[in-house]
Amino acid sequence: MQANEDYRTIKNICCIGAGYVGGPTMAVMADKCPNIRVTVVDKDEKKINLWNSDNLDKLPVFEPFLSEIIKRTRFKNLFFSNDINNAIKNADMVFISVNTPIKTSGIGAGQASNLKWVESCARQIGEAAEGYTIVVEKSTLPVKTAQTIKDILSFYSLSSQGSQDKIKFSILSNPEFLSEGSAINDLENPDRVLIGGEDQIAVNKLKDIYFNWIPSEKIICTNLWSSELSKLISNAFLAQRISSINSVAAICEESGADVREVSKAIGSDRRIGKEFLNAGPGFGGSCFKKDVLNLVYLCRHFGLEEVANYWEQVVLINSWNQRRIYKIIVQKLFGNIAGKKLAVFGYAFKANTNDTRESPSRAIIKSLLSEEAIIAIHDPKVFESQISNELEEDLTKIKINNASKNKMWTFSRDIYETVKGADAIIILTEWDMYSNLNWEKISSLMRHPAWVFDTRSIVNKVEVRTSGINFWRIGGSN
Repeated sequence: MQANEDYRTIKNICCIGAGYVGGPTMAVMADKCPNIRVTVVDKDEKKINLWNSDNLDKLPVFEPFLSEIIKRTRFKNLFFSNDINNAIKNADMVFISVNTPIKTSGIGAGQASNLKWVESCARQIGEAAEGYTIVVEKSTLPVKTAQTIKDILSFYSLSSQGSQDKIKFSILSNPEFLSEGSAINDLENPDRVLIGGEDQIAVNKLKDIYFNWIPSEKIICTNLWSSELSKLISNAFLAQRISSINSVAAICEESGADVREVSKAIGSDRRIGKEFLNAGPGFGGSCFKKDVLNLVYLCRHFGLEEVANYWEQVVLINSWNQRRIYKIIVQKLFGNIAGKKLAVFGYAFKANTNDTRESPSRAIIKSLLSEEAIIAIHDPKVFESQISNELEEDLTKIKINNASKNKMWTFSRDIYETVKGADAIIILTEWDMYSNLNWEKISSLMRHPAWVFDTRSIVNKVEVRTSGINFWRIGGSN
């Protein structure tokens, strides 16, 4: 290794993980840094083929404006590949952006993150890297994960000291703060960029990349552990606000108050603010539940039982709220939904994404299926194959026999086909298209007495009722 290699300009970036974080993040980075070659790698050949597809509607991740960026940068300075080792070998900087799901068995099951993919990445980097490589944590990780990566890479670094091709690593934490559905704007105009690390040379190199489009005052530098913890705490606070307003929605329904009016009143206080105060079916996505549970596990590890119990309630309220909505639907439909067709509008966990991970829709649909309802699903961006894989698993868990499984649910891109013969419509994702529907036509296609359950407060209740459909929405004032 040359003495001045630590100071060379970053020319090649590799990102391991072509999912909801890695794909959009690296697309924007390539777009803003045309002099840097960015290669996104993944073991999943099907996913990489979709990223390389001529049909931009087939990208594995849907985000507004993402396809336009891909069109500008792909095959110029943005590349998607399954050749992981070669991409690492040529990289000056490697981002780790792999999945870190909750463990399903063993120590910490149900709360701790499964870090096997992170460890696997660290070992692969150690084996394939050459010279000086900066390794950047981009995945959401528990505090002290960087130490695991450091320990693994230190072995490879020490092993190379007696050879001609010495390798050296610097470890940084650079967590993402993306909101799915607005990820491109969050990447191009972030509230802040957080960089944690002890190696100032490496920190400055990453800062130099962001300086291409991010003002210096928006870049916050901390130590590694503060950076890792800040990501968990940020998501925990946001999840807490969602659970808080959903608990208030239940009080409003019982007391005659309107949660939308309460939200406006308290959100006008500048100390509180108006964001994340919309009542709904609860939070979903890959991060909120996982990160809060991770925080709970961390607190218990350090003996902070009361703190752990506090944060655990955020997740418990979220699950309770989904069960509450399901029970209201059953109650309104005369206490029986067996054999009744229920049209579900929206399967993605939120609008403007095709991500279904931890979707409130899935949880509520599973409960409805356990009552032997027939579910007709509409979503403008989610693929039927995604739904099929998840509901097949759920139907097995609730012991629906194989002969009945195919009859329990359907999927259509046609709203009117979805509602034909339905006893109720349940709005679970806040897609704009659901707020501008022809309720007279929909009413004529449904079986009466019919209901609309609006868990997102996006439809006009007067129009629904005028069309002859009963109406319920979350948070009172129905």
